[in-house]
Amino acid sequence: MKRPTLADVAARAGVSAKTVSNVLLGRPHVSAATRAKVQAVIEEIGYEAGHATSQAGRGLASGRTGRIAVVVPNLHQPYFAENAERLILALAQRGFTSTLRIAHDRTGERDAVLGVTTTDVDGVIVCPHHLSDELLAGAAPRRPAVALGGYPIKTLDCVLMGEYAGFVAITRHLLADGRRRLAFVWNGPVGAAPISDRYAGFLAALEEHGVEHDPSLVANSSDVDRRASGYEAMVGLLRRSGPRFDAAVCGNDTIAVGVLKALHMHGIRVPEDVAVTGFDDTDEGEFTIPSLSSVSPDQGAMVAAALDLLIERLDGYDGEARQVHTGMHLVIRDSSAST
Repeated sequence: MKRPTLADVAARAGVSAKTVSNVLLGRPHVSAATRAKVQAVIEEIGYEAGHATSQAGRGLASGRTGRIAVVVPNLHQPYFAENAERLILALAQRGFTSTLRIAHDRTGERDAVLGVTTTDVDGVIVCPHHLSDELLAGAAPRRPAVALGGYPIKTLDCVLMGEYAGFVAITRHLLADGRRRLAFVWNGPVGAAPISDRYAGFLAALEEHGVEHDPSLVANSSDVDRRASGYEAMVGLLRRSGPRFDAAVCGNDTIAVGVLKALHMHGIRVPEDVAVTGFDDTDEGEFTIPSLSSVSPDQGAMVAAALDLLIERLDGYDGEARQVHTGMHLVIRDSSAST
């Protein structure tokens, strides 16, 4: 009678041969459920990992580095720096090492995800700026890859934050406090209408309350990741319109920090004259003067979901790309407190 092989175990358990060898060698990056399934099959079919088989298993496992690439567009934006740290620490808790990569443009993000510049790792987690279906053009990554934030990608596992719901909620908060002339500060070319779930959520809340949106109160910044851009956008709005608004809804916390400085420099009180809100709930917002109201996209839950998706891929899952939607909650501080 033919002795069961490692390949037989893999086929019966519905995992790859590498996953079986990882279980046999006690590698840490195998989920408890997969480990239990493989061990159950080993007992069921009577597989024995002899010396030769163990050597084969080691050869299979040697293709793994135990290292994951964490890819961000930059580190001067607190959101990306904080999430990079969260990912590196969470990966270490699960037995992985990390390599931090900066992909500062569209080509850099695409090449990192598709494996062109990440050949030395087992998988990739990217916090994207530019990633899209158009950019990937239907190409599939060479190794497991997960997008943390950004837009849905058809060929990639994605963890999506509650951007639309977050902006509905923060706008409702301002409207409930009696604010009616709401400016929207975002990144994009002057004169162009914002196109994003964040802006859509902002408009939906205004419509819900019967408040007409004034397009002249859209302020454009050149770079969503720079505080200086928020400052410049608000200065430009004040020069065009004067202080005709009583709230500034900002695309993220970084822009909001610049907005706070611009309002202060022009003698406009926050929140008495103008309330200011951000998005991301970065640590910096707790220490601005006044402290910044924001939307938390539950970064901890996002990181945990991204790791689960990645490890399932490493364990042999080869199905369709998946989307995980995490929640959000408001963090109300002094910049939008009732006056």
